[in-house]
Amino acid sequence: MAIQAEFTRVIDLLQLPFMHRALMGSVLTGFMGGLMGSFTILRQLSFFSDALGESALLGIGVGVLLGLDPSWVILPFAVLFALGVAYFLERTHLWTDALLNIVCSSSLAIGIILLSFRDDYKGGITHLLFGDILAMRTTDLVFSGMMLVACVIFIGLTLRSQILLTLHESMAIARGVSVSTQRTAFIVLLSLVVGISIKAIGVLLISAFVVIPACAARLLSRTFVQYILISAGLGALSAVIGMIVSAVFDLPSGPSIVTAQLAIFLLAMLAPNRRKLAL
Repeated sequence: MAIQAEFTRVIDLLQLPFMHRALMGSVLTGFMGGLMGSFTILRQLSFFSDALGESALLGIGVGVLLGLDPSWVILPFAVLFALGVAYFLERTHLWTDALLNIVCSSSLAIGIILLSFRDDYKGGITHLLFGDILAMRTTDLVFSGMMLVACVIFIGLTLRSQILLTLHESMAIARGVSVSTQRTAFIVLLSLVVGISIKAIGVLLISAFVVIPACAARLLSRTFVQYILISAGLGALSAVIGMIVSAVFDLPSGPSIVTAQLAIFLLAMLAPNRRKLAL
């Protein structure tokens, strides 16, 4: 009887409107994260999403002090962050991880200082740090859907250039690919995906959201196209599983999704006939 009552409770929970929005949001954000993550880890930009997530506290702090909704501030801040990183990389020729560390640490420090002036925003910061996909609104779904369409169109139209740039940059240059333009466009798009996903996953966990599904997909694929599709699919699957676990057991959504991603990665690693993408 207890099991049947629990099953009935879960079914009733899944029929609620906010759960429908959360399910749709998890699919959209998971698919985006896996799609962009497939290129991100091979370009050794894994730290970029983590740096942007933590640096977003600066944009949030500015928005809070100006009395603006942080959700509207994060996206323009993400674009400015991406353009700034691309500019500094070309101007300084420093190592990517070193430059990102400078930008991340300084932005995080300034953001925390700004937020310290608003004690009344501590509750909102908790949701931003750890995510709350159950709080997604219709406008969030619209933006996520538009962003996913933009990602698919961009990757579809520039797939050859993106693969060349990812696997062999010198060959891409020899074949006339505008490396600077393509790199900047990809970084800006990745920053928008991270910015949109922060509400669901949280600032502290956004890097895992981009990286883990792609790493699992690399263990299960042989061709690059197969790798991209599996990465996107695992991103969506893990987001749905994590969201459902979060709702059923009343757990934080961001950590639940990342834990689901970790479980999928471990299963991929332990798969007896697993493949490995040859690069």
